[in-house]
Amino acid sequence: MPNRDDILNILKDFTDPASGSDLVASGMVRALSVDNGEVRFVMEIDPARAQAMQPIKADIESRLNALEGVTKVAIVMTAHEAKSPPPDLKPSRPSQPQGPQKIPGIDRILAVASGKGGVGKSTVSANLATALAAEGRRVGLLDADVYGPSQPRMLGVSGRPASPDGKTILPMRNHGVTMMSIGLMTREEEAVVWRGPMLMGALQQMLNQVQWGALDVLIVDLPPGTGDVQMTLAQKAELTGALVVSTPQDIALLDARKGINMFEKLGTPIVGMIENMSTHICSNCGHEEHVFGHGGVAAEAEKLNVPLLAEIPLAMDIRLAADGGAPIVVSKPDSTQAQVFRKLARQLIADGTA
Repeated sequence: MPNRDDILNILKDFTDPASGSDLVASGMVRALSVDNGEVRFVMEIDPARAQAMQPIKADIESRLNALEGVTKVAIVMTAHEAKSPPPDLKPSRPSQPQGPQKIPGIDRILAVASGKGGVGKSTVSANLATALAAEGRRVGLLDADVYGPSQPRMLGVSGRPASPDGKTILPMRNHGVTMMSIGLMTREEEAVVWRGPMLMGALQQMLNQVQWGALDVLIVDLPPGTGDVQMTLAQKAELTGALVVSTPQDIALLDARKGINMFEKLGTPIVGMIENMSTHICSNCGHEEHVFGHGGVAAEAEKLNVPLLAEIPLAMDIRLAADGGAPIVVSKPDSTQAQVFRKLARQLIADGTA
């Protein structure tokens, strides 16, 4: 079954006659999704070139349809109107101080946080979002990890969000999840070098100017640590609660405590803790090994009097699925790893937090 990178590599073989660059480098390919053999994307072109681009579109369709595992190819050509560019997320002036506000159309907001980076918070966010969608919930995912936005890759979403009026933003959607990320507004290799006020303004705009529609729950993938983005979210939006992700490692738990303490100071309920990379089962011999220790998050949750929501194994399939643009819940729904996330989703729904 081809993945997103396979399709992109094929599209790089086709050249945009106007720029001389391949279609991907020229920015013509938007909203690419690859799901169960169905390939869909938008070719954004100058309206005057629509007729000239038809043969290229036909060649692409023929090439992709011939690819083993591809069952359907849907290419839409659309014109980019200069009068309605995607909005600039950099605020022009500071907004007036306000208390937490309910986001119209969104019933609940769950923040997924971690005290330090590298504990798998974004992977948990993507799989939890798709698991909730699989359970029938209307789910949104806001990638607020400004310095390391990874949700576009994990959910197999590419392209730049459109704006019908230069003010509101149309989010992307894949695997049943409505998604918005700062990573969609910048080039993949481009660093976001913003100070606090710019971060805070961008977060508020992604919360309030994105057309989220009616959602049962919005998952917010926060950056690691206790900084401006976390504080802004808690102070500007009515949060249902926060889920704190940590590995069992002592140093990770030390930072997780700080994250929990921050949410307590901001008045945000802690829904519970999630132990990621809990245990590793050798794929060759079946030996179980606790690479980062064992039971540390359970002990910490008990000490802090918060629930331990899930223990997620350290598994290569989870990593490969995320890198491939289809979380394990989507790519291998019957796997043991996927069922851990499905169980977590059902528990949050039963508790009324999702």
